[in-house]
Amino acid sequence: MKHEIINRKENNKYTEKSPKSAAFLYIPVFGTVLLTIATRKTLSKAGSLYMNNKASVKQIKPFIRKNKIDMSDYPDREYKSFNDFFTREIIPGRRPFSKDKSILISPADSKLLYYKISDKVEMNIKGKKYNVKELLRDKELAEEYRNGVCLVFRLSVDDYHRYSYIDEGCLVRRKKLRGILHTVGPVAFKRHKVFKQNQREYSILETKNFGKIIQMEVGAMMVGKIKNHNKTEFVRGEEKGYFLFGGSTVVLLLKENIVEIDKDIIKNSENDIETRVLQGETVGRKIK
Repeated sequence: MKHEIINRKENNKYTEKSPKSAAFLYIPVFGTVLLTIATRKTLSKAGSLYMNNKASVKQIKPFIRKNKIDMSDYPDREYKSFNDFFTREIIPGRRPFSKDKSILISPADSKLLYYKISDKVEMNIKGKKYNVKELLRDKELAEEYRNGVCLVFRLSVDDYHRYSYIDEGCLVRRKKLRGILHTVGPVAFKRHKVFKQNQREYSILETKNFGKIIQMEVGAMMVGKIKNHNKTEFVRGEEKGYFLFGGSTVVLLLKENIVEIDKDIIKNSENDIETRVLQGETVGRKIK
């Protein structure tokens, strides 16, 4: 299957830019002190209060125009706040997925990068490099996914911010990793390992067709809140949760010899090119 490609080096259409109000926080010396304060949850909570207030409704139309969001996928209704708009639900049927249970589907509208996990793997995420152990803070758990597959789904502000389960199954364990909430814009990645410091939450899921997988959600400054539904059993394509305002990321980890990722996604990733995918879109197949 052919997918749309997003060249991060040449195409800025989907590249997240830190707002000017946040960029100065990352300027050496002056910004460092303020960054320490700004990345704490108190500021995130203050931002959240505004985004949930009726006064924030005036931000919606300019936001749609600026980010060229196609609203034909969403019901025509009045929104109570900016977050009410940002977490809007899509019209049923607009994100179809294959009934073939051997097909691996995307959990979210996003820009996708593929990585083959090894002892030395370094996932280049926004200019910084990470390994699975750093993301999970669990050496033994990370070891289970050696030689497996890591898929990084980057959601930007123009994306649909609800995400789904990729197969039917049950919850084994869920873990929240609290951290400093840096913005996910490029300016932050020049000086900080943002994923290592950001608040994130991962679920270990026992799935029927892809074995034990890990699905991780990562928040950012002015997001801070990852809204996962409290489900112990789930079905393929069912909503798992959603992000509040901000650019965010979903990471999938699958074990060795479980799935074969689409060749164009692998090739694009090897050339540092993101692949544009929609929720429910095919990204790979189960190895028979």
